[in-house]
Amino acid sequence: MPRQPHQRHELGAFLRSRRERITPDEVGLPRTGRRRTPGLRREELALLAGISATWYTYLEQGRDIRTSDQVLDALAAALRLDRYERGHLFRLAGHAPAAESEGPEPLAAEVAAVPLLLQPHPAYIIDGNYDVLSVNQAAGELFPGLVVAAGRVANFARWVFLEPAARDVLIDWEPEARGLLARLRTSAGRHPDDVRYTRLIDELRAGSPEVRAWWPRYDVQARHGGRKRLRRPGRGAVEFSYTAFHLAEHAEQTLVIYSEGREPVGAGPVVSGPADPVVDQELPRVAPPA
Repeated sequence: MPRQPHQRHELGAFLRSRRERITPDEVGLPRTGRRRTPGLRREELALLAGISATWYTYLEQGRDIRTSDQVLDALAAALRLDRYERGHLFRLAGHAPAAESEGPEPLAAEVAAVPLLLQPHPAYIIDGNYDVLSVNQAAGELFPGLVVAAGRVANFARWVFLEPAARDVLIDWEPEARGLLARLRTSAGRHPDDVRYTRLIDELRAGSPEVRAWWPRYDVQARHGGRKRLRRPGRGAVEFSYTAFHLAEHAEQTLVIYSEGREPVGAGPVVSGPADPVVDQELPRVAPPA
């Protein structure tokens, strides 16, 4: 079990959020009596997972009790968690190795130069908490306001939620913002004691009503590539493909590269299909210049 009370609270809140999204009909249970809350009752979930209802109640209440991998697997199956949610559950329960350090990993000069070498394609490198570690001119123009004054590190999550220009640039702002927040929660779950995450989340919650509304949903997601519609001055909506490469020696650091589609797109929503390129791979080590 997590050693700190706040970690046990996070685990209980995550379990409750996932329990409440499943209906009895979905798991073949009869509806009995009047329900005060949505989703499954605690005793129904315990039945599906093959564990004691009292023990599960203690777990959801954040009491200091021990869990095994087998119990967590049973809960993950009963809650129908995907692999990212399952990993988040295990980390909250203290069954994943903690990060070796709770500060930003240093960015080698030769790696920081990669976005500059990719100009004119927009590119940047972000850390696990969405701090922008390196960015080229094209990305700065694509996301106006991302690059801030000296003395404060640019942060992509802060830009999305707190920079007014983001809602104009990101045509599909709400689904983009929801996905980013889910990925931020996933990263924060791997670093429960890292003040960089707690400070950022506190700042986002204070400044964004959407973060205050969505954060309690406990959505989690992995970083990935895909497509994004962005508004360009004088051109309207333009579709971009983007790919995400995890740096081989620092998995929390991610290089993101954008490439513009051939034609401006219409106002309709973009639906990603199976043929859309989605890349999530490691960036090989870049040798320093001779």
